Amino acid sequence: MVKKAVALKYHKDKDLAPRLTAKGRDLLAERIIELAHQFDVPIYEDDKLVNQLYNLDLGEYIPRDFYVVVATVLAWVYSLDKPLKKKI
Repeated sequence: MVKKAVALKYHKDKDLAPRLTAKGRDLLAERIIELAHQFDVPIYEDDKLVNQLYNLDLGEYIPRDFYVVVATVLAWVYSLDKPLKKKI
């Protein structure tokens, strides 16, 4: 089985939608995940979503069809960040 990973970036004040910033298979996927761990970037696992987003070009905005599912992932990420902000 081929391991894949993608990374998305979204700045609500700058971007129209989240965009694909990295993608890789096998060793490159492992490196993307390793870097996420190293920089405390949350990792959300969804093989079906990764396979669909993997077809995008780097820098490309996610298609409208993915807005709801990616918004759910971003809400999850933001919920992880709230306790951290309260500590500061």
